[in-house]
Amino acid sequence: MATYLYRLGRFAFRRRKLVVFIWLGLLAAGIAGAATLSGPTATGFSIPGTESQRAVDLLDERFPQAGADAGTARIVFEAPPGQRLSDPANTATVQSTLARLATAPQVERVVDPFTAKAISPDGRVGYAQVAYQVPAQEVTPEAKEAVAAAVEPARASGLTVEYGGDAMQIQDEQSLAEVIGIGVAAVVLLITFGSLLAAGLPLLSALIGIGIGASLITAATGFIDIGEGTTILAFMIGLAVSIDYALFIMSRYRHELSSGLEPEEAVGRAVGTAGSAVVFAGLTVVIALAGLFVVGIPFLTEMGLGAAFTVAIAVAIALTLLPALLGMAGRRVLGNRIPGLRGGDPEAADKPTTGRRWAGFVTRRPIAVLVVSVIGLGTLAIPALDLELGLPDDSVAAADSTQRRAYEMLSEGFGPGFNGPLMLVVDAAGAADPKAAAESTANAVRGLADVAVVTPAAFNPAGDTALMTVIPASGPSTPETKELVEAIRSAPEAAGAEVSVTGATAFNIDISAKLGDALLPYLSLIIGLAFILLMIVFRSILVPLKATLGFLLTVAATFGAVVAVFQWGWLAGLFGIEGQAGPIISMLPVFLVGIVFGLAMDYQVFLVTRMREEHVHGSPPGASVVDGFAHGSRVVTAAAVIMIAVFSGFILSSEILVRSIGFGLAFAILIDAFVVRMTIVPAVMALLGRSAWWLPRWLDRLLPNVDIEGEKLRRQFEPVVPEPEPEPELSYR
Repeated sequence: MATYLYRLGRFAFRRRKLVVFIWLGLLAAGIAGAATLSGPTATGFSIPGTESQRAVDLLDERFPQAGADAGTARIVFEAPPGQRLSDPANTATVQSTLARLATAPQVERVVDPFTAKAISPDGRVGYAQVAYQVPAQEVTPEAKEAVAAAVEPARASGLTVEYGGDAMQIQDEQSLAEVIGIGVAAVVLLITFGSLLAAGLPLLSALIGIGIGASLITAATGFIDIGEGTTILAFMIGLAVSIDYALFIMSRYRHELSSGLEPEEAVGRAVGTAGSAVVFAGLTVVIALAGLFVVGIPFLTEMGLGAAFTVAIAVAIALTLLPALLGMAGRRVLGNRIPGLRGGDPEAADKPTTGRRWAGFVTRRPIAVLVVSVIGLGTLAIPALDLELGLPDDSVAAADSTQRRAYEMLSEGFGPGFNGPLMLVVDAAGAADPKAAAESTANAVRGLADVAVVTPAAFNPAGDTALMTVIPASGPSTPETKELVEAIRSAPEAAGAEVSVTGATAFNIDISAKLGDALLPYLSLIIGLAFILLMIVFRSILVPLKATLGFLLTVAATFGAVVAVFQWGWLAGLFGIEGQAGPIISMLPVFLVGIVFGLAMDYQVFLVTRMREEHVHGSPPGASVVDGFAHGSRVVTAAAVIMIAVFSGFILSSEILVRSIGFGLAFAILIDAFVVRMTIVPAVMALLGRSAWWLPRWLDRLLPNVDIEGEKLRRQFEPVVPEPEPEPELSYR
């Protein structure tokens, strides 16, 4: 592979104008396509194969009037102390508010709390249910603003009025995440290279790459359904890896230039060596992201494939566009030094750098370093034992938000279960008496534990499908409510009837179960494929095994940190989530496992490749670890800091999922790069010695030799020194 990439790098260098023109043309085409062909992003999601989804599909078919997948809002009214909502003045205020809500955009109907008997026992609290014509994710900002405007007169009259529900969820707003990430990346690159030009080229190539990826994904929304989170994740991952991949090739190019090579030859060797590592690092990320299809949830598959597509573009950009830009810059990437910055060759290992000193310390005391690191990561992982999964609702909204106050008012007035109603669907098409079957089902559910209210059955016009609402006594995210859903589903059914449970709470339970069931197959897939890939790269069994075990340590520590911050509320003020602690979002573990695995293998490949390169070139085991670490540590450090900065910027998002993903990824990169890859890895490599590179001969013959360390290139370009002719023998007579 190194030979082919060497030729590709030299071709891009020689045909630099053509290569730049092609990539800029793709960027222009992508932007034009995004502007003219894009359609609305898919805002809803389905969970095929679950009871909740089957119930919704049945209602859509037989009982569309129920609006099972339509958005809803709850308007909660509270009378002042000493008053009741039934007082004439308060009743008139509520009625006028409902009249304004009925004329708001996208509203299908408004249920009067007085006629629906939705008044608390003390008469002070009541709620009106607002049903929309569209799913919750399609409720427009104008419709939400109309709700806010409709309740203002009631607030002015002295009533406390708050609103919540899935239709009132706060949408993610534009933040400075991208600007912060790019800004920090620019600073790190300047410190690493000490040159504006050398720092600017990786940023320029990365921006072109993510621009192409994001614009093509946006253009594709005009032809296929793509969720709104797909572009966010693609941008987040694409920005991080694009800069990192360009950084590694730029660093190797400057190293080759400093060794005295001409620019074209330096580009060829940089792409042939560092480019090989980029290809395999990119492949591990693509495998991890594309592997999300095994989860079986369409929107997760879309997000994974979209991000994998952007990573593939980042690899192609690093192998072609960056060499072309280096061809235009030539030797100037070594100049234009910024006063006060060290710059120089970041891979230079001929003097006692911090990286060399650290590697020497670790390899001299490998057992002590290994024990301390593993114990530290194990301690960080302890909170993960308390991991609880769920989906966000108004209980984790900001403490001062109207959604959170409405949730608390309902809980105080009616009980926590009113915030998580269950929809009970009775398919009585096969029953002799559908009404009797529905009544029998309702009576059976009323007899279950943790049931507060079961509403009378409402039938569709055909009379073969009934819909009831079950109010649990416990909150929507509690174990008791989960047990209630399981009890309803396992209870005996009336003759000829089929009973299913759906609604937001049941969806949360089902998606958590589906994601939990898919985690092991997903882990097996990505670890298995990546293990084979790493065996091909490193010609070793123990190195991939060590990489996988290190990844598991990273994931455990990351889950522990996520639970401590987002579930327990530790350091909540620092991360702006005061009062928002709650169950961890169900899809977060799968996201973290996949993305962290791909990114962790990036650093494994970049760092250990240099160690193997030194080993293949003849260095003793200990020296190859120290020399390889000294060559790659500064660049890996810069790459890790850039990734941490990019992901940390997303902690500023108002979307709890994006915020938790940003925190989890930033923490995972911090742990994996500096504790696992730059501490545990050299310690284990020092302990293993030559056995680190052991591979059975039969397996060595089966695996293709990709020559990631560029040994063939080295033999090809090293001068051939002729062996001296033997001196003629002298004979004496």
